[in-house]
Amino acid sequence: MSSPQDSQNLKQLQIENQRLRVAVEELSVLNEIATAISSTLDLSRVIELIVQKCVKHLKVDQGAIWLLEERDEVTPLKTMARQVSSKAEHLPYRLDTQLTGWMIKNQQPLVVHDLAKDERFQLLKNEDTYIRSLLAVPLQQKGKMIGVLTVFNKRSEEGFRDHDRRLLTIIGAQSAQVIESARLYQEEQEYQKMQQEMNLARNIQMNLLPKQIPAMQGYESFGISVPAKEVGGDYYDFIFKDENRLIFCLGDVSGKGMPAALLMANLQATLRGTTMGCKSALDCLKRSNMLLYHSTDQEKYATMFYGVLDRKNHQLSFANAGHNNPFLVSRDGTVRRLQAVGIPLGWLEDFDYTEEVVPVHQGDVLLAFSDGISEAMNSLEEEFEEGRILDLVCKNLDLPAKDLTEKLMAEVQAHTGKAPQSDDMTLVVIKRIS
Repeated sequence: MSSPQDSQNLKQLQIENQRLRVAVEELSVLNEIATAISSTLDLSRVIELIVQKCVKHLKVDQGAIWLLEERDEVTPLKTMARQVSSKAEHLPYRLDTQLTGWMIKNQQPLVVHDLAKDERFQLLKNEDTYIRSLLAVPLQQKGKMIGVLTVFNKRSEEGFRDHDRRLLTIIGAQSAQVIESARLYQEEQEYQKMQQEMNLARNIQMNLLPKQIPAMQGYESFGISVPAKEVGGDYYDFIFKDENRLIFCLGDVSGKGMPAALLMANLQATLRGTTMGCKSALDCLKRSNMLLYHSTDQEKYATMFYGVLDRKNHQLSFANAGHNNPFLVSRDGTVRRLQAVGIPLGWLEDFDYTEEVVPVHQGDVLLAFSDGISEAMNSLEEEFEEGRILDLVCKNLDLPAKDLTEKLMAEVQAHTGKAPQSDDMTLVVIKRIS
């Protein structure tokens, strides 16, 4: 006959055995989940596997994961991904938003045994929902909440127990790191793809610029463009009108990055399509302005200096659509700003640009540049400024056009150092040598 002490020991042993079975079950579940999700780094697949295992082992109708991403101060967290195990029905939208909002505020496990009577979700009363009960836990990584793991409708009559909450909490804690790693991997893959596309776009854009600078008897010319980002919005070109006339232009389109690059390509196509049929510089700008106005949004525009160099008469005719006025520096150091009235291309549908004509003497140097040159900043936020540009030109008038262009660009880059630039830098130099 057993004693009271023996009965107590037996009861204690049964409790310990139960705890051991629970622990073994938890380890088995975690091992199964870890084995399943270790085979992939695909974010959607990782989420799907976690949900499937939770539905299986917690014996529920459905599960879901919401991943949260920091956005801005107005909406600091926003659902960016969701995977529901059941394809038969979808979660009510208001439950989605209310549950996520509660979890963001409290960041602790939540058990709801009777959703219809729960005061925290009263806004759902008017919705026809099949959700009866739920268990939700936060997904936290390094003290930061990255999502919510939820299961719905426990199939047993007793509903969700402490054991269920403990198990889902452990799964959530173990899953958070895996999900975050998969998300970071996905972001890295997307970034690499974007970089590849941007590099391809950069190569295409560089190929739109002159591959060879045309040689005109008695003149030297050269141009260079350095985008601030992978692609830019500056544009320069050299086009022979005929054997005696060389057209050159330098433009700066509004915006940065890919939008600016696309507008630059549009501008180049527009100019090259109208140049041969235009009688003068102002005529070409007038036509280009109208075409750009009708093919772009109102907030898109481009500045442009457009010149026609006549080697037979040694004169330059030019028009300007709101671009920086170029310098014409003579051999004795006399400086002239090439000024002509005009607004940026694309601002107004119709505008009458003015055209000016200046003589070009032997030894004269023409310098056209974008504001990325004059406004290039160093780490102290000091601009390079036009005065320094002009000073460098005057001190190096004997250099060939190519050497002068490269020296100017080298001086600008030495000034900026490692300071990031917000604007593209473009230079065009033309010199009369005979």
